[in-house]
Amino acid sequence: MLQTRKAPDRLILCVRTRPLTMQLLSRPLEGRYVRLEPITPAHEEALKASIDCDPEAWEIMSVNGCGEGFETFWAQTLGETQRGERIGYAIRRKSDGRVVGTTSFLAIRPLHGGVEIGATFLHPDARSGPVNPETKLLLLDHAFDCGAVRVEFMVDVRNARSQAAVAKLGAQKEGVLRHHKITWTGHVRDTAVFSIIDTEWPAVKARLEFRLTETVA
Repeated sequence: MLQTRKAPDRLILCVRTRPLTMQLLSRPLEGRYVRLEPITPAHEEALKASIDCDPEAWEIMSVNGCGEGFETFWAQTLGETQRGERIGYAIRRKSDGRVVGTTSFLAIRPLHGGVEIGATFLHPDARSGPVNPETKLLLLDHAFDCGAVRVEFMVDVRNARSQAAVAKLGAQKEGVLRHHKITWTGHVRDTAVFSIIDTEWPAVKARLEFRLTETVA
């Protein structure tokens, strides 16, 4: 007579290391030098004063926020923010209380834990010093705290200054998307793709915090 052996019971432990989905909250983000405020209709005048300038810089942006283009830019940014498709921010410099630019969370993918930081424009007098690095620090820290596993930056290949700034943050360049977008000028744009992933963030954050102290020393 054949005897069968019962397989031992197995205990399977499931360890949850992060939320099942990213929950990117829309709320003010405040540091030592800047306060990022989710845009509302009340920001329109101050934001226009900060970004309706430097038309040459807007030439290599995907959309135009300068001159006659501001109204369309504003309507798109505010509308997408109100619909939850993006989180647009006004960047307020704390030293003088002035709005000096804008930035956004874009391409929010809760199920996959991915988000893009983009649509950033700073007034020329805020492009040096602590405004930009602290803005990126606050955005990145918020995204990873909310469950992101990947934050990406999409940069026009013609914009060498922005590519250098993103690389300086600690983001890794992954490649180039050819003929990725048609910009407001009709230019067929190639896009450089950079990213920071969750396992890299602690080291990147430490370097960025150190860099911020050096910037204002």
